[in-house]
Amino acid sequence: MPYFVVHEHHAKQLHFDFRLEKDGVLKSWAIPKGPSMNPKDKRLAIMVEDHALEYGNFEGTIPEGHYGAGKVYIWDKGEYHTIKGSPEEGQWEFFLKGEKLKGTFVLLKLKGKETEWLLIKKKDEHGDYNFKLTLRNKK
Repeated sequence: MPYFVVHEHHAKQLHFDFRLEKDGVLKSWAIPKGPSMNPKDKRLAIMVEDHALEYGNFEGTIPEGHYGAGKVYIWDKGEYHTIKGSPEEGQWEFFLKGEKLKGTFVLLKLKGKETEWLLIKKKDEHGDYNFKLTLRNKK
């Protein structure tokens, strides 16, 4: 079963990198406010370049002077399966089995935007309307 990973990335701006294994790479989105288990939240997700599968296990510091310089921690990791759609279709619904993120989510590409998507938690038994994002590590 393919895996997903969410990196907590303390770069110039704190954000979370949401990555799903597909076709031999990690499809990747930067989520400025981080993922949410609250179905009422719609999180902006900026699609970035694909990453090598090996990057899924990365924790450490990207040195100053390099793209994304700063500390990177694994915030969540687990398996997932596609329910329907794909990134190529602009709508991808999937079920996550992580420690923090569980249940059905959808990534929706915004019309007329090249890289802007929304990450939305679908209503299911895993939804948490009181969800508060907690950092794994402070800068």
